[in-house]
Amino acid sequence: MKRFEQLQELLTSLEGDFSKFYDKGNAAAGTRVRKGMQELKNLSQEIRVEVQEIKNQG
Repeated sequence: MKRFEQLQELLTSLEGDFSKFYDKGNAAAGTRVRKGMQELKNLSQEIRVEVQEIKNQG
């Protein structure tokens, strides 16, 4: 469940920047959103690989 908590924390940390970008048009917040989404993508890929490895072991 640690990985799921990491995903939740990352999404929660981006919430403010999403609001600033979409509601207020803050370009710097958009950059932070893009960076955070890349981190989310990378974390998701790590989890996918981890799940596949565990699945193949059992």
